[in-house]
Order: sequence, then structure tokens, then C-alpha cells
Amino acid sequence: MVDSPRARKLADRIKVIVAQMLDTRIKDPRLGFVTVTDVRVTGDLQNASVFYTVYGSDEDRAGTAAALESAKGLIRSEVGKQTGIRLTPTLEFHLDAVPETAAHLDAALLEAARRDAELEALRSSATYAGDEDPYRKPATPEDEDD
Repeated sequence: MVDSPRARKLADRIKVIVAQMLDTRIKDPRLGFVTVTDVRVTGDLQNASVFYTVYGSDEDRAGTAAALESAKGLIRSEVGKQTGIRLTPTLEFHLDAVPETAAHLDAALLEAARRDAELEALRSSATYAGDEDPYRKPATPEDEDD
């Protein structure tokens, strides 16, 4: 996916069009609570990858994927009408893994905080195995007088 200015502008426009279509025109009962998170267009403007998230369970995600797949033609024709470019890019819908990744990172951060708290509790009750300062020090003149 090339990051050219024209591809970015087209991606932003496709994102808005797809979101409007899902909100107003697509009336599939399988369609869940969908959020279009990102659109990436190839440098030749032939393919567009639409990333989306679905609020709900795995069944909601599967139903939404089927609904988007069946409405792909209608959405693509609307993208072609509203953008006015010569060749309308093909659309590919991908379930975005951002929420799952964020949940995994949150769980890892909570586990790290729990382990830090355990370690701090062990440190506060720890005692030295021998003297507090186990290293030998050079003899001072005061020690020689004894």
C-alpha cells in the first residue's frame, strides 16, 4: 500500500462513503454495530482494503462479515458514483484486530502491575543474609590502635 497523497485522499473519501452507506442504506439484519476504522488504497488506486470493527460477540462478527460481503457490490457502485474516478477500486473488508490487541495489552499491563506489587511486598519484608554491608573496607588508623 503506497502512501501517495491521491491514494490517501481517496481512502479518506471511501471511508466516509462506506460509513454513510452502512448507516443509511444497508438494511441487512445481520449487520451489527459496525465502525469503519481505516481504509487503505493501493498506489494504482485499483484495490481498497476497508478495516472495520464490530461491537458484540463472535456471532455478530460473523453475521456482519456475511452482510458486508453480500452488500459489497452496492457499496462499490456508490463509491464509484460519489468519487467520480475512472476505475472504481475493488473493496475488500477486513475485520480490524485493534480491540483484541488492546484487550491483550491491557491484560499484560495488569499482570505486570500485579507482579510489581508482589515484588514490592517481598522487597519491603526482605532482610540481609549477613551484615548490611558485606564488603571489606580498607583498614583505618583507628582500627590499628585496637
